[in-house]
Amino acid sequence: MSIYNLDAREFNKKLVEELKKIPEFSIPEWSLYVKTSVARERPTQDPDFWHKRSASILRQIYIKKLVGVNRLRNRYGGLKDRGARPSEFRKGGGKIIRTILQQAEKAGLIMKVETGKKGRKLTEKGIKLLENIK
Repeated sequence: MSIYNLDAREFNKKLVEELKKIPEFSIPEWSLYVKTSVARERPTQDPDFWHKRSASILRQIYIKKLVGVNRLRNRYGGLKDRGARPSEFRKGGGKIIRTILQQAEKAGLIMKVETGKKGRKLTEKGIKLLENIK
């Protein structure tokens, strides 16, 4: 069964359980107090947020092959409520994304690509982890 055959939410739920077993994916204390984007009014209340976002980012890297922080900021952005004025798109916060990518690098799931197009891609270990989820 392929990653593309499973529903994204279903796949991410299963991946979250696997990521909780990896010690590098620990939740930083500051993450409980920060908003995920300028477009949000309050910090997230979900206790599993960190692992869910990590799973989502790893899935995005698998699908897109090569991803940078800026592309992920666009992916996790949203519409900012500007009162009487029309809503406008704002990018997501980069600190959360960068920290998750650094944790994934420490765990050996992704690696930086410096030549040609820059970004991060999955390693063999990362690809195996994602493909073994059923």
